[in-house]
Amino acid sequence: MSFRTSGAGLHRGFELVRRSLLQASGLPFADALSAEQIQHAFDAEDVHFGDDDDEVIYTPPVTLWAMLSQMLFTGEQRSCMAAVVRVATFYALLGREVSETNTGAYCRARAKVSEGVVRRLTIQVARNCEGQVPAAWRWKGRNVSVVDGTTFSMPDTAENQAEYPQPTSQAEGLGFPIMRAVALCSLATGMVTALACGPYAGKETGETALLRTLFDALSRGDIVLTDRYYGGWFMLALVQVFGVDFVSRLHQLRTADFERGRRLGKGDHVVSWPKPARPAWMDQETYDRLPQQLEVREVLVNVDVPGFRAESLVVVTSLLDPKDYSRDDLANLYRRRWSVELHLRDIKTAMKLEVLRCKTPARVRQELWTGLLAYNLIRQSILQSAHEAERQPDELSFTATLQMLANSWLLAAVVGGPRDAAEPLVTLRVIHGGSHRVGNRPNRVEPRAVKRRPKPHPLLTKPRAQARAELVASRPA
Repeated sequence: MSFRTSGAGLHRGFELVRRSLLQASGLPFADALSAEQIQHAFDAEDVHFGDDDDEVIYTPPVTLWAMLSQMLFTGEQRSCMAAVVRVATFYALLGREVSETNTGAYCRARAKVSEGVVRRLTIQVARNCEGQVPAAWRWKGRNVSVVDGTTFSMPDTAENQAEYPQPTSQAEGLGFPIMRAVALCSLATGMVTALACGPYAGKETGETALLRTLFDALSRGDIVLTDRYYGGWFMLALVQVFGVDFVSRLHQLRTADFERGRRLGKGDHVVSWPKPARPAWMDQETYDRLPQQLEVREVLVNVDVPGFRAESLVVVTSLLDPKDYSRDDLANLYRRRWSVELHLRDIKTAMKLEVLRCKTPARVRQELWTGLLAYNLIRQSILQSAHEAERQPDELSFTATLQMLANSWLLAAVVGGPRDAAEPLVTLRVIHGGSHRVGNRPNRVEPRAVKRRPKPHPLLTKPRAQARAELVASRPA
C-alpha cells in the first residue's frame, strides 16, 4: 500500500486503539490499557519500526489497530486483505490518497509485532481490571482463578506439523496440527489471566504439566478452582506452596470415606492424604520440600437436577473452616467452575479462534495471543457496562459487546476523541452492553447432539494431492 500525503493529520499514537475500543476517561476500568502501557510493551519486547516507506504507513499503532480489527470479524472479513482495506479506508478518511491495497506491507509490519508484545498487553489488561473489581464481584472478597484446558487447530504446513504434530491416530496428509493449551480465567472478570500452550502429545505436554508453568501467575491468597483432572496430590500440594488455596472435584482415582477423619457435618470432613512416591517429572529437592501429609476437606454434594450426568460429587478443598466456608458455599463455588467452559466457548466459537489461520508456529502463537487480547478488551467493555448497570459481568452478553465494537471500529477511529463526536458512541456502547442480558438457566439440560445435518460429502481418506492426481488420471484424454 502506498499513499500521497495531502497534509491531513495522521493518527494520534496508540490512542487510536483506545478510540476504536470506545474508551473514555471517567469510565471504570478505562485505564486498564493506556497508550503509555502499549508503548511500554513494544519497548520491553524491543519492537521498533524504522523509517521505510511501508513503516511510515504501518506504524506500530496502525498495525496493532489492524491486527485487533481482524479478531473482531470472522470469515473473509478476518483476512489480511480486509484489514488492509480498513487501514486504507481509515487513511482515506483522514485525507490521504490511496494508490494501492496490496497486503505485503501489512504482513511485513504485522510480523514485527512479536508474540511477546500481545501477550504482555493481554495479561496487563487482565491484571489491571482484576485489581479494580468491586467487592461484590469477588467470592468472599477473594480472587478466584478457574482452570481449564482446550485445543486449537491450524493449517497443515510442515512448520506447524514439526512443532504441533497432528494426533498419531490420523494418517499422514489427512490430519491437522493441534496445539494443547491451559488457561487461567478470572471468576470475577472472565478475562484470561495466563495461558500456556504446547504440543498435543509427548513427554510433559499434558494439561497438568502446562498448568505447573502458570503458577507464577497466581498470587498469595488466591483460590484456584479446577475440575477433577487437576486434583492430584502433587498438584494440590504445589499450589499450596505458593500460598494459594484450591477447590476441586475429587480426583477420579480416589474415593472418599466419610467414616474417617475429623467430622464437620454430614458428608463433610477433614482428612489427611499421605504423600505418594516421587513422580518422574519432579526433582528430588522439590519432592523433599513437600509435606508428608496433605490436609484436605472433602464435601459431599448431591445433584438433584434431572438430566445432569452426576447424581453426586465430592468437592475437595484446602478451605477447612466450616464457619467461613460453609458446605453450600463450596458447592455453589464449584458449580461456577462451568463459567470457564463458557469463556472458552466465547473465544473458540463466538470469535472463531478454534481453527487458527497462520502457517508458522510463531505466527500461530501471535495470532492466538492477539485474539486473547481482543477477548480481554471485549471483557473490559462488559465490566464497564455491568458496573454502570449494577449487574454482574456474567449476566451480560459477550456476543452483543463484540458486535458493538466491530460495527463501530472504523467510525470510532476517525471521529475524534471522546469529548466530541465519539462521546455518543461511548455512551451507546455502555448502554448496549448493559441492555443485552444472557438467559438465567441454571438447570438447563440439552442433548449433546445437533439437529442440522451436514452436507453429504465423503471424508477425504488420502492426501489431497494424491486424490487430485487420481481424478485427473481417471478422465479420458
